[in-house]
Amino acid sequence: MTQASHSFVHPGLPAPTRTPLLTGDDPDHKRRELLAYFCQTFDLYDSLFDCLADERAWFNKAIPLRHPLIFYYGHTAAFFINKLLIGRFIQQRIDPLIESTVAIGVDEMSWDDLNEQHYQWPTVSRLREYRQQVRSRVIQFIQEMPLELPIRWESPAWAVLMGIEHERIHLETSSVLIRQLPLQWVTPQPQWLTCPLQRHNRSEVPHNKLLTVAGTTIQLGKPSSDATYGWDNEYGQRNITLETFQASQYLVSNAEYFEFVQAGGYQQPQWWTEEGQGWLHYTKADKPTFWCGNITDPDSLRLRLMCEEIAMPWDWPVETNQLEAAAFCKWKAAQTGLSIQLPCEAEWQVLRNEIAEDQPDWTHAPGNINLEYWASSCPVDHFSQGQFYDITGNVWQWTSTSIDGYDGFRIHPLYDDFSTPTFDGKHSLIKGGSWISTGNLAIKHSRYAFRRHFFQHAGFRYVVSRYEEPAITNPYETDPVIAQALDTHYGKSRLGIANHCKVLAELAAQYASPTSRVLDMGCSVGRASYELAKYFAQVDAVDFTARSIDIAETLAKQNSVRYAITREGELLEYREAKLTECGLDPSLAGRINFTQGDACNLKTKYSQYDLILAANILEHLREPERFLRDLPNRLNKGGIVMLCSAYSWQTATTNKANWLGGIRENGEALTTYQAMQRIMHEHFTEIAAPTDIPQIVQETARKYQYLISQLTIWQQRFE
Repeated sequence: MTQASHSFVHPGLPAPTRTPLLTGDDPDHKRRELLAYFCQTFDLYDSLFDCLADERAWFNKAIPLRHPLIFYYGHTAAFFINKLLIGRFIQQRIDPLIESTVAIGVDEMSWDDLNEQHYQWPTVSRLREYRQQVRSRVIQFIQEMPLELPIRWESPAWAVLMGIEHERIHLETSSVLIRQLPLQWVTPQPQWLTCPLQRHNRSEVPHNKLLTVAGTTIQLGKPSSDATYGWDNEYGQRNITLETFQASQYLVSNAEYFEFVQAGGYQQPQWWTEEGQGWLHYTKADKPTFWCGNITDPDSLRLRLMCEEIAMPWDWPVETNQLEAAAFCKWKAAQTGLSIQLPCEAEWQVLRNEIAEDQPDWTHAPGNINLEYWASSCPVDHFSQGQFYDITGNVWQWTSTSIDGYDGFRIHPLYDDFSTPTFDGKHSLIKGGSWISTGNLAIKHSRYAFRRHFFQHAGFRYVVSRYEEPAITNPYETDPVIAQALDTHYGKSRLGIANHCKVLAELAAQYASPTSRVLDMGCSVGRASYELAKYFAQVDAVDFTARSIDIAETLAKQNSVRYAITREGELLEYREAKLTECGLDPSLAGRINFTQGDACNLKTKYSQYDLILAANILEHLREPERFLRDLPNRLNKGGIVMLCSAYSWQTATTNKANWLGGIRENGEALTTYQAMQRIMHEHFTEIAAPTDIPQIVQETARKYQYLISQLTIWQQRFE
């Protein structure tokens, strides 16, 4: 088979489009271009729903984990209105009830997380009417909006493009849901044409082979200067060095995958991850989801397409979830003795870089993509792209990479929950696009991810590689206490107040020597510990809260931790704590030992320190006096103690009988500082006058705590 040399245009469908560029020198021409792109997108999406032939197809779930298709039909239209309102580009809704009913609820769930909530969906006729109202409103908006080139994040045109590309995502995901409906509820449409090229004899399918790919260092990430629309997770960068590896020439075909099925792959747990075994147990699967029939009679097997079943095209790419793809690779590795696995994102990108052109530039699509040929898969040996086939197009390709943000990742304010919910280590990247991938989905920088048990028009190729993709351990921290601590320690300085932890460490530095040891008692999430490590040879960092220690150690391992803080009400703002952005070298972690411990009951190993810093912990201890009296046992002779506290005593943390001060003793006022003097003077000399150290703690976008802690410095006497 040879690559098709023509551009196929479906009768009845808008002609294939090219993603519009953000650049140009003629705003009027760009406005017309955006208008055409919007109308083509809207009409194409409507055409997809022409495939529904039964009222039940609209209102019954194709799978328990997703809303029925009526939701998605309205959702993409309401998205335009909701985003334009959020951006304050328009001021009025079209239908508040519809726009709230179909606003959210599209993220997939775990396979056994059934959502049985019942909704009062609008009628199909009402949603058709609503979509026409939205169409007219957006056309008017495009015609009237201010437009400057290039189009930037904050531009109203970017919001329009966001709506368009969002609808193109759902063009694809809705086609998968249609494919999962009962066959009698759908009907083929002439404009959605099935590829006629099919081999029904397994012996005629070309055998896959491995081709060598030279090792290289590759930079991932869409440049900020790129002239095409991108989702926020595409921007930033990451450099990865790859050794020479091998990759399969073709996507895995139905015929090649059948060998795994025939060998009992679905019945043998050793090929499956723990997650995969759970999915198998739940679904009782014995073959790919879209295969119909009995696997013991392979000649009778059929393939479910969007609106029909056809005799099994053994030369088409198999379509699986990521769990199935990974199991096949593990089985194949055992059969061959090779380190076969799914490619990581970087390995796929190396292959993709061999294709020079991208969707806005090509005359004809180099593969089965962008709806330029068929509304189905095609043979795996039909579209050659250099020495490989289907690097892009035909079906999406599962990778071993869990999606995460690149370095420099920023959330777009109009869609703050597009990417971040997937940064949980449970969503695997798919790359390359499918036959129905259009718009942003069809360009080389696109990054989409699904939970590993979910189905898209997705298959896979395999590689022989020793590269190990690091596990994602960096979801967004949402615990409000931890998140606030991270923001206070590593966030930007606010209201002109210097970072509290850094100030204390710089004051401590005057007592440091090349061999000195310091105890950071109550280290929280570790900023002071890292700052102290600049000056002290060894830092023991101790906190009572295990979660705080976990976060500090995560920073030591991966330089950054993401967190979400309250912006207002239930709205969150996503941020990142990063050592390097605080002027801290990650290698400083080698001087720090983070451990959990109780300040009032420390183990004897915590001793022989030259300095002890106890910042903002006194008022949180159950027995603060016990802590102070134990300090001489922890220090070398002449050692220094730095105590910093706001003295904000509360009975919730410290029994009132144990308060150091803030009380009346024998009828007289007793301050905490006075009580500390009484205790500390037994073994220490106060070597500096008390100093006020201010600190800012952000609670919401517009509410801050302004704290003033008192710093006292003591030196143990040589007695």
